[in-house]
Amino acid sequence: MPRLAIGPEFPRELSALAQPVRRDAVVALRRFLLNVSGAPHPERVRGARDPRVATLRLAEGHRAVVVRHRDVYWLRTVLPDPEAWSYARRHRYGVNPVVGVVEEWDAEALERVEPALRRSSRPSRLFDPICDGDLLALGLDGQAMPLFRLITTEADVAALEPLLPPTQYLPLAALARGGSLSEAWRELDAWRISDGNPGPIDSEDLHAALRRSPDQAAFAADKVALDRVLAAPEWCTFPHPTQHRLARAARYERPVLVVGGAGTGKTVIALHRAAHLAANGSGPVLLVTFSQSLAEELSDRLNVLIEDEVVRKRVEVDNAERLALRIVADAEGRRPPLLGPGARTLAQLTDEALRLLSLSTGDLLDDVEPGRKPYRHIVVDEAQDISPAQWRLLRAAVPHAHDDLFIVGDPHQRVTDTRVALGAVGIPADQHALKVSYRLPQELLSFAIRLRGGGPASGLVRGVTEMHGYRATHNGERPVVRAYDSPESELAGLRNTIEAWLADGVPAAEIAVGARTTRLVRQAKKALEGLDVRAATFQHLKGLEFERVALIGVAEGVVPEPPPEEPGARARALQRERSILFVACTRARAMLYISHSGRGSPFLPP
Repeated sequence: MPRLAIGPEFPRELSALAQPVRRDAVVALRRFLLNVSGAPHPERVRGARDPRVATLRLAEGHRAVVVRHRDVYWLRTVLPDPEAWSYARRHRYGVNPVVGVVEEWDAEALERVEPALRRSSRPSRLFDPICDGDLLALGLDGQAMPLFRLITTEADVAALEPLLPPTQYLPLAALARGGSLSEAWRELDAWRISDGNPGPIDSEDLHAALRRSPDQAAFAADKVALDRVLAAPEWCTFPHPTQHRLARAARYERPVLVVGGAGTGKTVIALHRAAHLAANGSGPVLLVTFSQSLAEELSDRLNVLIEDEVVRKRVEVDNAERLALRIVADAEGRRPPLLGPGARTLAQLTDEALRLLSLSTGDLLDDVEPGRKPYRHIVVDEAQDISPAQWRLLRAAVPHAHDDLFIVGDPHQRVTDTRVALGAVGIPADQHALKVSYRLPQELLSFAIRLRGGGPASGLVRGVTEMHGYRATHNGERPVVRAYDSPESELAGLRNTIEAWLADGVPAAEIAVGARTTRLVRQAKKALEGLDVRAATFQHLKGLEFERVALIGVAEGVVPEPPPEEPGARARALQRERSILFVACTRARAMLYISHSGRGSPFLPP
């Protein structure tokens, strides 16, 4: 019976087809899996650069391009017939000999590039000082080595990026910008996935390579698995290699801290880690985030990620304030009042919850009786906004044992005054850094970094966290900043913009409007009456993402609000305001629109 390995582009392209075509294609794939009468059969491609490439006729006028290895068929794309045949002829496939992941090459385009590189070659070529052995040790393809040897400038490498697998381009780019062999190796090693088999890599075993490439293949051996892969969101099914490695590590001996910029996948890692611990850990899991609204969002996403209801019930999702409230309520037999006479503050409840945990478990029982702790594993998202008292509570709620605390955050996205290093609250964590933004286009990322200031931020780690080295995986639209003469014309411009986005076919659920104050949010909602898009304060967009985002009222005197006079408080307030605007800007996956009436915010880049 055939097995399908589904590539990440395939579900996206399938969902873009007209409904009758999409329905026929799914039926054809189900028949193919069952190997029944009327199922599509692989058709060879004349002139293919790779003999393993074939096509499957899925619907009238549409074909899938597949790469075959024994009984495994890797679905690359679904296209109209002429485009499918062209795609199938143009590409070749291989296995990186060092990290063992699958690679796709635009072989036809590279054949056209080679003569141009020969004509522009100079006596001294870029990689002349590096021997073939060192380049091959970086996983560079032997078949492409003559082409790489023709490269004379860093611009040549940049021009080749769309035609090369990332495991080829990134080491080359590191060397081209003057990096060492060690730096180039680190770029390659980020794509390594442990598959439990330490043996040599078989460059002909495409199936094994696909197993090592979670961002390129999700396997489906039956109808249920096929339907799930086709329907699930991409973050759920195709984690990037670094995300997969961090989230699915078999065991961590110490607490783990993952620090990364906007769009690097921190929340995706937290969700997958919680799911992994629920399935493979040794007790209940708590997923903690900054606010109740974010907790509800994460809970919904876990419902999609974890199919097994029994496993899903092992994960609780909450924020630190509600955790303290529950611990005190359980001990006192009733929910403690937060208002009125006898009411305690949330800070007091956190201290009381910590005291109760110390009484019930003691300080020396972690390794002897870890089951007496409320949770066996805790995963923390948006860690930069957790207070010191809340960190102490989380530390007390889980035993000092392997896989106890897994933490993700970004000091540059802090929206509170919290500045605490984990080591100072008894959590010495092993640190991992994420530098690649998968969500933001490079233009938006560069804009947001300039807006944020790009400087270091304190918190979570000892010292500071730098923004240096962040990059995006793709290019896109530049952010649009519009100035208006009056608040009324600004709101009219907002409505025109949102109406245009909806007319472009962007779903209303993929559009968000943000403002610094609730008063401006109310005005935006009134201006957008009849248009079903989300409008919220900047803070309430935290942790969410949308295809397009519009931010209004980004004007002097509003963003930031007038800061305190005291120099220290003033500096902290201004940095917090920058972070809040930075968070709002980085919610957009594709397009960011910013408007103001009067003078714009001093935070806006020139």
